[in-house]
Amino acid sequence: MTIKSDKKLVDKKYLENIRQIVAGDRERDAKLLAICRFLNANFADYDWVGFYLSNESGQELVLGPYVGAATEHVRIPFGRGICGKAAVTHDTINVTDVSQESNYLACSLNVRSEIVIPIIKSGKFLGELDIDSHRPARFSLSERQFLEKVVQIVAVIF
Repeated sequence: MTIKSDKKLVDKKYLENIRQIVAGDRERDAKLLAICRFLNANFADYDWVGFYLSNESGQELVLGPYVGAATEHVRIPFGRGICGKAAVTHDTINVTDVSQESNYLACSLNVRSEIVIPIIKSGKFLGELDIDSHRPARFSLSERQFLEKVVQIVAVIF
């Protein structure tokens, strides 16, 4: 087997783990926390993994389940920071060097890169998966594609 095919097998296995968590009988937030724990445990340098959820007005993100250091950013207006930008654009944002972002909200001085993947269901923004790393340029294109599949699976529990 080539390394490339091994990666595909690992991704397939991990996506099946995510599906099993989503299909379980726990409440939504317990499932989201289990997904955070799974990603944090299985990917090196995923130093903070969490979900931000859209509030009822659809103008603010509210911190949901997460794994990692506590953050003061428990509410983020749409448009503010990387998370707020992803909420407005509905696009995945992969920041290779947060120090180069003028709109970055620092959760920790150790964070070097961040990826934010919006959760969209029936065209509606519901929230996002946010992952921070202490390593610059941590998130590859293949990881971005994998994480976009993760949030597609997660969207069914909203």
